[in-house]
Amino acid sequence: MLVMRPAQMSDLAEVQRLAADSPVGVTSLPDDAGRLSDKIAASEASFSAEVIFNGEESYFFVLEDSSSGKLLGCSAIVASAGYSEPFYSFRNETFVHASRELKIHNKIHVLSLCHDLTGNSLLTSFYVQRDLVDSPFAELNSRGRLLFMAAHPERFADAVVVEIVGYSDEQGDSPFWDAVGRNFFDMSYTEAERLCGLKSRTFLAELMPHYPIYVPLLPDSAQEAMGQVYSRAQVTFDILMREGFETDHYIDIFDGGPTLHARTSGIRSIAQSRMVPVHVSSNDEREPRRGGRQYLVSNGQLQDFRAIVADLDWVPGKPVTLSAEAAEALGVGEGASVRLVAV
Repeated sequence: MLVMRPAQMSDLAEVQRLAADSPVGVTSLPDDAGRLSDKIAASEASFSAEVIFNGEESYFFVLEDSSSGKLLGCSAIVASAGYSEPFYSFRNETFVHASRELKIHNKIHVLSLCHDLTGNSLLTSFYVQRDLVDSPFAELNSRGRLLFMAAHPERFADAVVVEIVGYSDEQGDSPFWDAVGRNFFDMSYTEAERLCGLKSRTFLAELMPHYPIYVPLLPDSAQEAMGQVYSRAQVTFDILMREGFETDHYIDIFDGGPTLHARTSGIRSIAQSRMVPVHVSSNDEREPRRGGRQYLVSNGQLQDFRAIVADLDWVPGKPVTLSAEAAEALGVGEGASVRLVAV
């Protein structure tokens, strides 16, 4: 059974294996043992901290095959983006250039460097093994975080943002970076993202142009790349758009990928999930019928948070019957409550 749970320091080697296969633009998942160790340590401290309102906490989850102990995915939540340093984005704006005498009235698309999204909670570090991309377990790896947020709302902001990796070609070149960022840093997109993963995005962001960039002056290739999604990031983009996230207002300052945003209370898995009492089927009972509707199921706990995918014949308003295996994976027993949302 595949189970989503908080990462532990004993996962370090497996997490680094995942990081080595993650797309270049996922700077929050660097292939560096030291940075990953720090990430796990910060997460462990966050899970054990007493929190009244969101701050510098970060929560790192892994997707584990409980039968083998192998990790097949990971994801994370930053409680407050830019808590210790500004969180930069490009904001899409429209400038009006007009001349009454010449009877000209032009609306020009510009990009303005901003940190409007600082303080919002941030979904980050998404990776799932390639053969699971089109499976319900990709949903679990992404949306399981949202069930954790639903169980612990005091730990998160009223809005959530996600930076989706932008378009780059088969050689790893980003048209947007080449047209914008490369003018300020004599390095490739791949090298810039590597440095961001090892250090911080802020030190590069602070050297980006602080005056508006007139989009029509950019090469066509850069304009076409704006808001486009890297092929391997399409799965998380699609999942989150179905969750009610919106795009168009902001893009990433390095690769021009879309930045999604949503009100926390309006996110589907948060708004539609329900707490339901549990009945655990015994050996002499009929197991829950296979072929029922698929649900994401979480135990709602903190340090011992667990989430799984299960086929359930659940009738709203009634307890949910879990197999003994599912109950054990979640760490719940008869009479406990779990949080459900349909896949």
